[in-house]
Amino acid sequence: MINLKNSYLLIAASVAKEAFGDDPQVSVVYYPDRQTLLVAGKSKAFFEKMHKTSWLLLKDRNLLGDKSLNIRELLIDNDLDDTDRDLTYDLKTTGILSVTL
Repeated sequence: MINLKNSYLLIAASVAKEAFGDDPQVSVVYYPDRQTLLVAGKSKAFFEKMHKTSWLLLKDRNLLGDKSLNIRELLIDNDLDDTDRDLTYDLKTTGILSVTL
């Protein structure tokens, strides 16, 4: 499960482990036309070569392994709805997390 709360992307441990493994940083890119945020672990070098990305710190949220990403700047820059809510997502076989904002 992934949701937005207080401008943080909250990622359940099961999703985070499968998508990012032990990567402490992630690469992100937002595509306004698709309203999609793509997130990949920093170790996935091919992702950075395919997209113009920026890096974010993947923070531990709790001892269960849940993770959080501060995306406030992205929300403001793209004039996106920052209402707390559950988000639709898809974890690609390549390990790229696609989140609909």
